[in-house]
Amino acid sequence: MTYQALAFFDLDGTLLDGQSKITPEITKAMHQLKQNNVLPIIATGRTEVEIQQIRQAAGITSNIVMNGAFIRIDGEEVYNEKITTDVSQRMIAATEKNNHALSFYNHGAYWATKHDDNTIRAYAHIHSHLPEINPNGYQTEDVNMLLVLSQEGDAYYHEQFPELTFYRNGPFSIDIVNKGTSKGSAVSHLKQLMDVENIPTFGFGDGNNDFALLEACDNKIAMGNAIDGLKDIADFVTKKNTDGGIVHALKHFDLI
Repeated sequence: MTYQALAFFDLDGTLLDGQSKITPEITKAMHQLKQNNVLPIIATGRTEVEIQQIRQAAGITSNIVMNGAFIRIDGEEVYNEKITTDVSQRMIAATEKNNHALSFYNHGAYWATKHDDNTIRAYAHIHSHLPEINPNGYQTEDVNMLLVLSQEGDAYYHEQFPELTFYRNGPFSIDIVNKGTSKGSAVSHLKQLMDVENIPTFGFGDGNNDFALLEACDNKIAMGNAIDGLKDIADFVTKKNTDGGIVHALKHFDLI
């Protein structure tokens, strides 16, 4: 299929409402995009197993997940970047030293070293199920992303793991991927893989891990509820995610 444009959407605070749900208005807008030959693509720090219902509700079959570590286009896996077993082992030791839990992610599952109060808060915050406890799962399963469940200690992890990139996207956890991996790097990979270097791209976001996404897109859209820095680099600041911001922006750019 020949696409006229690509539209990349963060989830929490962007495509989703205040209860982390897809509204009927968003579902309608995504169908209109596809009718207009614009490919809607979810771009999130979450993994696929956490967004299956969201994808189905929105009618979206393409996604960048785990902050750029895994890409699926029109239902087909096209990119899969892994974290080494050695890094996972070292991160377990570091989190144990700081009495933090650690979660492991691949495109089909996620699991953790333990459950504690902060872990429960972290997954409740994004309306996701608690991970199963499986401290040794990284030895037999692929790992694309790690999650330190903590409210502090960022500087320690940054210093101990210079080969990794860290995204604190909420008060209870830090997303961790390989150095240089981001939603923005995934946009570049995707365009090369699809051979669509010359069609316009639109990026929609609200948080820290959306800087690279917006910077990689031709048209940068920040939500009305976005952090100030993201608004500063945006071409257009739309309404809040809870006030029809996505539909407002899509109409502004004549995408629907």
